[in-house]
Amino acid sequence: MILGDFLATGSYIGGNNQTLLFSIISLLLGHSLISHKYKLYRKAWEYASVGELYIIIKIVTLSTLITATVQLLILDGIQTRFLISTWFIYLVCVGGSRFAWRIVRDSYLIKKDSVKRTLIVGAGAAGRMVARQLLNNPASELQPVAFIDDDVKKKNLDILGIPVVGSKQDIADTVENLAIDHIVIAIPSLHQKELHKIFLECGKTKAKTQTLPMLEDLMTGKVSVNHFRDVQVEDLLGRPPVELDINSISETITNRVVLVTGAGGSIGSEICRQVSMFNPAKLILLGHGENSIYSIEMELKETYKNTKIEFITEIADIQDSKKMNTVMEKHSPYIVYHAAAHKHVPLMERNPEEAVKNNVMGTKNVALAANWNNVHTFVMISSDKAVNPTSVMGATKRLAEMIIQDLDKKSTTKFIAVRFGNVLGSRGSVIPLFKKQILVGGPVTVTHPDMIRYFMTIPEASRLVIQAGSLARGGEIFVLDMGEPVKILDLAKNLIKLSGHSVEDIGIEYSGVRPGEKLFEELLNENELQEKQVYPKIYIGKTSQLYMNEIEELLETLEESESQHIRETLLSLANRKVVEEEQPVSKVMLSVTG
Repeated sequence: MILGDFLATGSYIGGNNQTLLFSIISLLLGHSLISHKYKLYRKAWEYASVGELYIIIKIVTLSTLITATVQLLILDGIQTRFLISTWFIYLVCVGGSRFAWRIVRDSYLIKKDSVKRTLIVGAGAAGRMVARQLLNNPASELQPVAFIDDDVKKKNLDILGIPVVGSKQDIADTVENLAIDHIVIAIPSLHQKELHKIFLECGKTKAKTQTLPMLEDLMTGKVSVNHFRDVQVEDLLGRPPVELDINSISETITNRVVLVTGAGGSIGSEICRQVSMFNPAKLILLGHGENSIYSIEMELKETYKNTKIEFITEIADIQDSKKMNTVMEKHSPYIVYHAAAHKHVPLMERNPEEAVKNNVMGTKNVALAANWNNVHTFVMISSDKAVNPTSVMGATKRLAEMIIQDLDKKSTTKFIAVRFGNVLGSRGSVIPLFKKQILVGGPVTVTHPDMIRYFMTIPEASRLVIQAGSLARGGEIFVLDMGEPVKILDLAKNLIKLSGHSVEDIGIEYSGVRPGEKLFEELLNENELQEKQVYPKIYIGKTSQLYMNEIEELLETLEESESQHIRETLLSLANRKVVEEEQPVSKVMLSVTG
């Protein structure tokens, strides 16, 4: 192989035989040594790029310098014209023969049967890596044909032979003019608001839109740059994530015993993931469904196998007061996150007694067990549906709030509640339903064109719950400012476009407002919120009168009552006019906004 690189070189050299012999020997030896150092013969030349060309130039130059040194020492003079000619032809023979394979491969060997013309948004480092991966991957059906970038200095330039044709405002025109089938947004550090703007431009086309994984996933090596993913609804929320007070959370969780009820659910399992990041001594995963508890246990044990966290599972029903007390007594948790609840509004309308058993009696059982076993902090997961409730589910959540607020006044345990709106991707949420409907070709069913909801991601909601536990003084209701509410109709349209379809093709039908639903949700009752801020975006709420006698009476007569009577009683109690206490209380009610 080495001799082959010099056959053409040796054929042109003039001069006497001694000069030729010493020059070829020195060039050959120098080439062998330098090539071994830079691993020239271990390169995959079908993927050669500028880096490989630089190595070849170094090898050729250093080998020629060695030859020049031999000529100077042995032949008493350097053949300058000879060496310049040698360097040039040497470079052509060694480099040209190798890059010829790359040219043949790119031009003739890589043939994609079903090419999708692809527009790459972002001509930075990530965009260039995406283009290079697609160009070099014969298995990929995506063929990059143009870049989009807002940097005016890059406009009309060619990068890897691909032109930069304009800025994000030109996406729709570019897709039409260049017959684009696919769009890849290659800016992993892009903020949500900017991503939303770009997606709106992409949404004007019929091209399927994908994006790169999160920047931290790329940096940690979890995924590679060519692992595109569909744009998610979470990407389009357009607000920054909740900022955490790491120090206060660490004091609450690190090296402590933590218990999470409903640990197998959407919110409960994410709370477990977030809590584990702070290295508790023990994390008790309590839930009624054995499969979901097993799943989160296996996930956490694998993720944190190199830590000293002890993960303990408890299969238990929160309606079993004796079991709740046994678990608390056995593990002595420092903080309890109570996420177990029935949350599906229409189902609870048809089964109000079950909603009371689980959401009211179950919460009371867990809270009393926490009180009896001197738990430091008890955090209950509530809902925006607890504000002026029109549904059984919302009413039971409001009564559960009253129970823990009443208990807070009598206990050394700090009892608090956390309210937030709908979470994207949770079980029973509207997003999975819409996706299924789109998958089968539609139509997507929306209850009402004016239906609006607050939305947040599951990680955001879980972080709020954990932050609330560290801020607790006792008796508070924490509420996250969830930004602007979202119209369900707009959400449906975005999901259809994200799936690569048009609204006209899938279709949208209105199914009517279901029992217990409101057209809009509230996060705080107007009587609960004061304008005074005690901390940026933290407000002092008003403490309301609690109707504990009526709640106890409802629980005692539950088995004997008809469903309709239970529903009427729940809504009456939950919506009774709020009365402010005349005397200030020592534990104020806070509402935290993100």
